[in-house]
Amino acid sequence: MIIDVLRRDKRVSILLAVLRVYLGYTWFMAGLGKITGGSFDTSGFIQGALAKTTGEQPAVQEWWGVFLQNIAVPNIELFNFLVPWGELLVGLGLLVGCFTKTAVFFGITMNFSYMFSGAISINPQLVLLSLFILVSAMNAGRYGVDGMIIPPLKEKLALNKPKEVKDIA
Repeated sequence: MIIDVLRRDKRVSILLAVLRVYLGYTWFMAGLGKITGGSFDTSGFIQGALAKTTGEQPAVQEWWGVFLQNIAVPNIELFNFLVPWGELLVGLGLLVGCFTKTAVFFGITMNFSYMFSGAISINPQLVLLSLFILVSAMNAGRYGVDGMIIPPLKEKLALNKPKEVKDIA
């Protein structure tokens, strides 16, 4: 029942739009700060995460440390590009309501990667709030670019759908 309300109620879509814009602003500003703040380098963050893989009760799981050591560290320049631009584009998508579900999915993915690396901060809150957007399907983008593009596109696709042919035999 709650999921139906999240997905269909037009009044809820207004609250979802406010939530979507908040999340978008948060992501956009984080990415913009990294892009305009000079040279962004994630190697210190990754080295800090790797340091948290040791000890009696490590804050970072060993499997994540293996990923960081063998994938992220050798490709640090790629991650230095992907992190700020990913944050900026997720934020932009959520701010304007374009590819809303895709943007929030990648936002959640980034939040989990930060939490896997031992950084808590605002990430659990963003994941929790993002789940409402993800579960709401199209309702979160109703008052955004998705709401302007998807309904006419669905209508056009329905008109071009081949009609059923009855089997005579």
